[in-house]
Amino acid sequence: MEGLGSGILWYLGFLISVTCHEAAHAYAALLGGDSTAYEGGQVTLDPEPHMRRSPVGMIVMPILSIMSIGWPLGFASAPYNVAWADRHPKRAAWMALAGPGANLVLVLIAGIAIKLGELSGVFLRSTSPSFDSIVSALDQGLWPGAAHVLSIVFSMNLILFSFNMLPVPPLDGSTALGLFFDDDTARKVQNMMRKPAFSLVGLLLAWNFFGPVFREVFLFALNAMFPGANYGVR
Repeated sequence: MEGLGSGILWYLGFLISVTCHEAAHAYAALLGGDSTAYEGGQVTLDPEPHMRRSPVGMIVMPILSIMSIGWPLGFASAPYNVAWADRHPKRAAWMALAGPGANLVLVLIAGIAIKLGELSGVFLRSTSPSFDSIVSALDQGLWPGAAHVLSIVFSMNLILFSFNMLPVPPLDGSTALGLFFDDDTARKVQNMMRKPAFSLVGLLLAWNFFGPVFREVFLFALNAMFPGANYGVR
C-alpha cells in the first residue's frame, strides 16, 4: 500500500501503540498508589485524552513526519506525582516498565497473527522485509491490508519497546534501573536522571545509537518469528 492510505495506517498504528503505552503507565501508577494520571483521564485506551495532553507529540509531529519521511515520530506522557515516586522508587520503576511492557505485548500479538497467517497460507514472508512489509498477502480482498497493518503494528511497537528500554534519561529504561538498587540508591539515581542536562545527553545518545541497535533487534525478532530465514546473514 502506498501514499495516503499507507500514511493513515501508519498514523493509526502510532495512535494505538502510544495510547496503550501511556495507559499502561497510568494504570501501573494507579495500582502503585498514585492516582494523578487516573484523575487526568489517562487510564484509558481512548486516544483522545492522550492527544489532548500532548497535541504536538501525538498529532502535529507524527503527521508532519509521515508526510516528510513516510512514518511517524512523536511523543506523549502520562503525569505522575514526583513525591510519590520519591517515596516509592520501586513502584515508580514498575510504572516505567509498564509502558514498554504494553508495547511488547502488542509485538507478540501482531507476531502471532503474522505467523498464523503464514502457517495458514494467507501470508508469505518477505525476502526483503521492511517495517511495513514483513509479509505480503497471497489472496486479495482484505488480506493485503491486514498484512500491512500487522507489519506496522509489529514494527511500531518493537520500536517503542526497544527505544524506551534504553537505560538513559528521560526514557523509561532509566527509571526502571531502580529495580536493581535499594530504595535510597534508587531514589538518588532517579533524582539525578530527572535533571534537564542528563535528559539532553540521554536523548542525544539514544538518537545516535538507536539505529544500529534497533537493526539488530528487528533482525532478531524476524529470525525468531521465521526460523531458517537467516535475515541479515551474509
